[in-house]
Amino acid sequence: MSTSETPLVRVLDETGKVAPTPAAEQYLPLIEAIPDDELAQFYRDMVGIRAIDTQATNLQRQGQLALWPPSRGQEAAQVGSGRAARAQDTIFPSYREHAVTRIRGVDPVDIIKLMRGVSHGGWDPTDPKNGNTRLYTLVLGSQVLHAAGYAMGLTFDGRTGTGDPERDEAVVVYYGDGASSQGDVHEAMVFAASYHAPTLFFLQNNHWAISVPVTTQSRVPLVQRSAGYGIPSVRVDGNDVLASYAVSRVALDEARAGGGPRAIEAVTYRLGAHTTSDDPTKYRGDDEELAWAGRDPIVRMRAFLENRGAEKGFFAEVDAEAADAAEDLRARTVQLGPPRADLMFDHVYSEPHPLIEEQKAWRARYEASFEGEGQ
Repeated sequence: MSTSETPLVRVLDETGKVAPTPAAEQYLPLIEAIPDDELAQFYRDMVGIRAIDTQATNLQRQGQLALWPPSRGQEAAQVGSGRAARAQDTIFPSYREHAVTRIRGVDPVDIIKLMRGVSHGGWDPTDPKNGNTRLYTLVLGSQVLHAAGYAMGLTFDGRTGTGDPERDEAVVVYYGDGASSQGDVHEAMVFAASYHAPTLFFLQNNHWAISVPVTTQSRVPLVQRSAGYGIPSVRVDGNDVLASYAVSRVALDEARAGGGPRAIEAVTYRLGAHTTSDDPTKYRGDDEELAWAGRDPIVRMRAFLENRGAEKGFFAEVDAEAADAAEDLRARTVQLGPPRADLMFDHVYSEPHPLIEEQKAWRARYEASFEGEGQ
């Protein structure tokens, strides 16, 4: 099946006009029921994280970070799916899900700590303030296995499919088109399908696995990979936040209710570099970037809200909030000091371990042996 023959769920066209594709029709009642304040929040989320993302990129260029993976252009896919998850769901991000983690409560400075090299993980995934958000995973695709295993545990423990939507849990795992070629991803799908695990595999197809185009990775639409395991799979316009939200909401509701795993391919585009160590001008042309810039998810959602009567004051307020968030990120980043040297021992195991305690004590004795030397 060619890409053109694969159904695509899209609600908003590139101009922000409501123009649903045939595949989107079933989701329209859900979208029409979204309150105005939630629609405004979608836009607020996207603008806010883009300002933070731009600031973080600038901080890396100025030597404040070792690395930063930009998310520019992928805001709608992330915000829609992130807002569709319930509080009891568990999120397994890759390393570019800045919008999702912020929605779940993770402080963006905790991501900065990881990319600055002053923290091994960035945040405590067991702290309720972080919204059941697991740590970023830079090992390509490994988080997908972790997610499937966790979801299997939910099934074994009776924490899903009970009929109580306020209690039933599911898992959302994010990965990219490059990771979709990893063996870990396919093994995770085998186990999730076999054990009927409540896993939403959320693939952000941003068209480039560093310098490798998606056309080189697969001869068929990526959505067919998950469908091949018997997992109900949907292809959605990842630059349409309404479509992303609706498809994710339905998929998660089905997974929590005992329907087993679901998969979404969000077709989007990475407008920036893969990371700040990458130069996309080496492998893709300006024409392609300009074409996708015309499909900007924030511009699209703004036009939609304007057509609904949103006033200029609202957009000015959102821009001001985003600028404040970005400036706050900068101020707190430059104030970060070096980590304690003994921090390397603190989170190797979840429980105290005698070998780690011995190593920590040895290091303290070793450093103490130099005290007073040369005085």
